[in-house]
Order: sequence, then C-alpha cells, then structure tokens
Amino acid sequence: MQHMDKTKQIVVFLLAAVALLALPLVVAQFGQGWVRIMALALLYVMLALGLNIVVGYAGLLDLGYVAFYAVGAYLYALVASPHLMENFESIRAAYPDGMHFPIWAVVPIAAAVAAVCGMLLGAPTLKLRGDYLAIVTLGFGEIIRVFMNNLEHPVNITNGPRGISQIDPISIGGVSFGKPLELFGHSFPPVTLYYYLFLTLVIFTVIICHRIETSRIGRAWMAVREDEIAAKAMGLNTRNLKLLAFGMGATFGGVSGSMFAAFQGFISPESFTLAESIMIVAMVVLGGIGHIPGVILGAVMLAALPEVLRYVAGDIQAMTGGRLDAAILRQLLIALAMISIMLLRPRGLWPAPEHGKAAPVAK
Repeated sequence: MQHMDKTKQIVVFLLAAVALLALPLVVAQFGQGWVRIMALALLYVMLALGLNIVVGYAGLLDLGYVAFYAVGAYLYALVASPHLMENFESIRAAYPDGMHFPIWAVVPIAAAVAAVCGMLLGAPTLKLRGDYLAIVTLGFGEIIRVFMNNLEHPVNITNGPRGISQIDPISIGGVSFGKPLELFGHSFPPVTLYYYLFLTLVIFTVIICHRIETSRIGRAWMAVREDEIAAKAMGLNTRNLKLLAFGMGATFGGVSGSMFAAFQGFISPESFTLAESIMIVAMVVLGGIGHIPGVILGAVMLAALPEVLRYVAGDIQAMTGGRLDAAILRQLLIALAMISIMLLRPRGLWPAPEHGKAAPVAK
C-alpha cells in the first residue's frame, strides 16, 4: 500500500513538472503579457515561502518583509548598472568596462546582506511579540523605503525617487536573458527564460523549506510559535532561534529582490511600499500559515488575481460609463475575494493537516 502511494506521488510530481515546463509555451499563444504575470507570480511564491519561515514556522508577525526585497533589488541594481560609475570617479577607474557582476556572485551577496539586515531587525525585537512586533517590523520596512528614497544627497547612491535604470539582464553560461534564445529551431523570448529561471529557484526554495520544516530547527521554531515560555523552559535558546528565523526568511527576500531588479531592468522605491509587504503577508495567511503547498497557492492567487481582475475592472468601468475608477475597483474586488475566503476558510485555502486527536464534536 505504501509502495502504491509512493508511485502515485512520483506520477503526480512528474505530471506537474511537465505541465509547469509546457505552461509558458502554451500561454505565450495568448500574448507575452500572460507569461510575464506567471514569472512575477513565481517571484511572489519565493517571497511568500521566505516570509512563511518567519510568520508560519516561528510565529513572528513581520510586516516589514518588503525591506529585504528592496535590499536585494538595490544591491543587484548598483553592481549591474552604470549608476555608481556615473557618480563615483574611483569606481569608474576600477571598472573601466563597467560594473557587470555575474549572477553567481550577486545572488550569494544579496542573500548574505539581506540575512544580516534580517538579524539586525530581529535583534531589537527579541522581547516583543504580537501587535508590538508587527508595528516595529512595519516601521523597519518603511525606514528602508524612505532611505532608498532620500539616499541621493549629499552622495547619490540610490538616485532617490527617480530610481535606477539600465540594469543588466541576467546572463548564465554566455546566454543573455535580455534577448531571445534560439534552441532546436524554436525561439524562447526573454520573459520565458526568466520564467524557467524563477521556476528553478522556486523548486530549490521549496526543497530547502521542506527540509527546514522537518529538521530540528524547524520543530524548535514551531515550539516557540506555540508557546515561547514552554520552549524556553525545555532548554531552547529562543533568542538565537528568532534571529535565525529572521535571517533565514530575509535570505529568500534578498534573492527574490535581485531577480526582480534583473527582470524589470528598472527599480524605484515605489516598488517596495507597505502595501506590497501586506500583500506578501496576505499570501501566507490566505494560503495556510506554515503549510508550503498552501503558501504557494496563496501566492499564485494573489499575484495573478490583480492582473486578471484588471481586464474585468475595465469592462465594469465601461458598463458604468467610466464613472468607476478601474484601479480602485480592482482593489475592491481583491478585498471582497479575500474577505469571502477568510469567512469561508478561516485557516486558509489549503491549511496544514491537524496534528493529534481531533476535538470532540458538541452534540
């Protein structure tokens, strides 16, 4: 029986793999815009899985997660664009051919810097929990965004609200993601190449998160989430565990940010607002806190829903003679969808299975 279940799982995984590989080729028939939406959805899946470590496993409500996303994006933008060369004579002299850091160097740096920022955020908040922790992390996220917006004077590092442009596309093994790839007589546009890259990163993220969840550290985080005082009484070092959760979660945020900068080719502080952070938290809560398949489902739904509703909102606006603003209507539809789901499925769309004995049913 167990062998049959194992075979069934392998078949399901293989079918899912084939479907995910073929999806952009099928969807591209309806326009590259849809493939772009799918690629961005995969980025949000990575972000949501990173935040799930902090919120889902360790039970720490982090409303400033977008700060690590911004750190990774700006780091890649600075080392893969002409911005620093134009503003610093010493860098221009050191890199006469331009700063074009390879992706294999940028990703570890982005992950490390984001992890350090995560632990710096975690250090002052170790004694906080619940609403107080949420407020402090929210403030940290806003501080980073304001820094990015104002770090233009007296030394121009981030170019302020104008953002950084001319960011290099990713290049792997001599293949540039900035132009179509000719392979087996078929042309793969850049957006499809990014989709496959993001899909690979998401698979790695899922494997890492699953291994963490079943490890001793994962179980320790869950003990802290359920009852911190009891966990401390059992000999767990809750301080180090919390710092590790913040650092590990931030790592995925930093990597996602660097991918976002390469994908967009332009970044500005407007991409890292509080609304973005709340949306990532909503993805985790909506899908099912602490459950990897649920988090993926929540991220895909909330990343794709605004884009899909863009078309619906336009039609409704036309029906009302243009009296309703399409952007506001789209936000209203998203809010209604989320409220409905939360009322009908309070534990999320795909919650983690219950552990232990089920509660008795009242007669």
